[in-house]
Amino acid sequence: MVSFEPSEEQAMVKETIAGFATDQMEPLMRDCDESGEVSPDLVKTGWELEIISSCVPEQYGGFGESPSALTGVIAYEELAHGDLSTAMHIASPTVMAYTVLLEGTDEQKTGFLPNFCGEEFKAAGAALVEPRYSFCASSIATAALRDGEEYVLKGQKCLVPLAADSDNLLVFATTNPGAGFAGVDAFIVPRTADNLVVSEREKNMGLKALATYEVTLNDVRVPLAGKVGGNEGIDYLNLLSRSRLAVAAMAVGMMRRAAEHSRDYAKERVAFGEPIGSRQAIAFMVGEMFMETDATRMLLWEAAWKCDRGEEFAKDAALAKNYAAEKCMKVCDGAVQVMGGHGYVRDNMPELWFRNARVFSTLEGIAMV
Repeated sequence: MVSFEPSEEQAMVKETIAGFATDQMEPLMRDCDESGEVSPDLVKTGWELEIISSCVPEQYGGFGESPSALTGVIAYEELAHGDLSTAMHIASPTVMAYTVLLEGTDEQKTGFLPNFCGEEFKAAGAALVEPRYSFCASSIATAALRDGEEYVLKGQKCLVPLAADSDNLLVFATTNPGAGFAGVDAFIVPRTADNLVVSEREKNMGLKALATYEVTLNDVRVPLAGKVGGNEGIDYLNLLSRSRLAVAAMAVGMMRRAAEHSRDYAKERVAFGEPIGSRQAIAFMVGEMFMETDATRMLLWEAAWKCDRGEEFAKDAALAKNYAAEKCMKVCDGAVQVMGGHGYVRDNMPELWFRNARVFSTLEGIAMV
């Protein structure tokens, strides 16, 4: 029988991160969006939650065993409930850390994992999305060709978080064109590598506090040791699916925030002598917002549960991510509508959530569980 009753540890994680999100992230959400920068104090405190360290074995500098997908989605929902941009900033290094932890060689684990278990935040960007209309995660255009004792990487990436501040980038590239998911590998590329160009910061409609960049690889040479997993490579579909769980969890956090705001506003806003929530059209809209939030969470938790049990979960993760992207947009649009004309004004939060919600249909590889 499937049961999603959180363990004692998961309940503690949820409570701890929810407190941080409510008390510290939420009050600074608008300020971060307007300034275009995530608060360094929030990053420092978020890093002290030890999301990565708690999943890394002691021999590599952590104090855990391995990532739990269900624990991860619980944590990311709470982070995004506070502020999506800050949540993605704090979670960005998980893609490189967990890719190395789950798929890397012993040498790669020893060389890189301790960097993510220290006291200071360690920026690390993952380069997966490409700037083309036909981008598909199973058909990556960026190529990695073997040339003796090196790989030569050529292509373009976009929406690479924290690229300018990262010592190394995790670049996903095709080593076997036409093989789909099985033909994609990951490479650890120093940001200062010859022929690697990090462009100026992107100007996005939403996620204004999250620094993302376009990265160009013009025949960048990477030694064989830079290929994650060595000769065996990686299980790319598994990593992509774990990333999709993380993205869907953040969408659920935003949906919940928008639904709660709409409920409270509908109770407090009085028009023509009664709360607007007493009107059927508003009440039904808010009810549907909560329904879609819970439905998305159940899709997500089942996929994460299967992941932790070692069952096939790629299809479930894709469904959860795609459903979350669609319904998050709908719920945040509903939050704008409930406030009427006020929902379009920057003094109120729904317009920010609406802008941020659009990104879920585009993002891949921004975080991992």
